[in-house]
Amino acid sequence: MLSLVASFFVACGDDDSKPAVNPGVADGVITSLEDPDFDATNLKGIIGANIELPAGEYVLTSGLIVRQPYTLKLAAGTTIKAAAGGTDVYVIVEQGAKLDAQGTEAAPITFTSNAATPEPGDWGGVILCGKAPISGGGTAVTEVVDHFYGGDDANDNSGTLNHVVIRYSGARINGEKEFNGLTCYGVGKGTSISNLAIYNGDDDAIEFFGGSVNVTNLLVVNAKDDMIDWTQGYTGTITNAYAVREAAYTAVSSDPRGIEADGNLDGLNPTQAGQSNPTISGLTIVNNAPVALSDVIKIRRGSGANISNTLVVWSASATVAPDDLVDCTDSLGDAMASTSVTFNASGAILNLTDLKPGVNAASINVTAGTSGGADTSAFGWTGYAF
Repeated sequence: MLSLVASFFVACGDDDSKPAVNPGVADGVITSLEDPDFDATNLKGIIGANIELPAGEYVLTSGLIVRQPYTLKLAAGTTIKAAAGGTDVYVIVEQGAKLDAQGTEAAPITFTSNAATPEPGDWGGVILCGKAPISGGGTAVTEVVDHFYGGDDANDNSGTLNHVVIRYSGARINGEKEFNGLTCYGVGKGTSISNLAIYNGDDDAIEFFGGSVNVTNLLVVNAKDDMIDWTQGYTGTITNAYAVREAAYTAVSSDPRGIEADGNLDGLNPTQAGQSNPTISGLTIVNNAPVALSDVIKIRRGSGANISNTLVVWSASATVAPDDLVDCTDSLGDAMASTSVTFNASGAILNLTDLKPGVNAASINVTAGTSGGADTSAFGWTGYAF
């Protein structure tokens, strides 16, 4: 097995704050596979050059930071096993850097826990930081691990994720700050995210803080909190997504949702320009567990959304009805007037009239039925049994 890194943490700052790179010296910066900081059994530190990891298994033991303008490339079939170190173990891609993780159907790239008995929240997750717009403009600092994101380049490119699996992520710093499976901070639509499967996360499966990145073929299985979450001006598209809570998965946060949508960060800036307004098509949300979702779809705090060709399923084993089927209201602001939500729903205990359009009269149309939603054949590569 290859050998890998020494620990190093980088807080937000400008280029002048970067440590000097000394090839051949253990300084926490990986500049080649021959660098003394590179150790496949102890992967951590700073990627300070264009690095390609050959297919194989690597143990992530602390933060791995891809510094701009460099690219970390993972070969198809690569597995990154994260030590169960909670919030200290994660992969983050700085603004201007890239993660090139292109797996294949036969050889996906996997990020998972290295624990003997893995659990949700064993490690942080994967974070991309881009230069695409966020609500209110300018830049901001990430909720976790303190890196900049945001800007004015909607076409910014943070790399490629294709045929990627993320498991057992979502370590929590506190009740307000936590990692997700994949977190996209100001990620632009020059980034390619497709064929992504996220399992057993302790918080949200995927969350967008602004940005314009598009996601295609997303599978979410057993998210403790929200299946899909966006805030701070996200305007991308999500096409063909299947999100399910399995019958035996009863762990929930205080307010788990299928979709949680905010226009601006925490609803504190309702007058900011550039509120969230993404487009979702081909979405299926399934609950098989005997626990409730707080809301199946919650759009609030100035967010808009165009959600169509969607299916919501409450199976017979899901014995608790959601608090709300669709709720476009909130004390910090309702959904924007242009919001449109249309889907079919199936489930004996679902109340198809439990719809809250809010003061701006969002358009909500729900019909009893089982058609529409995701094309599950796109997820054959995962081996998941639908």
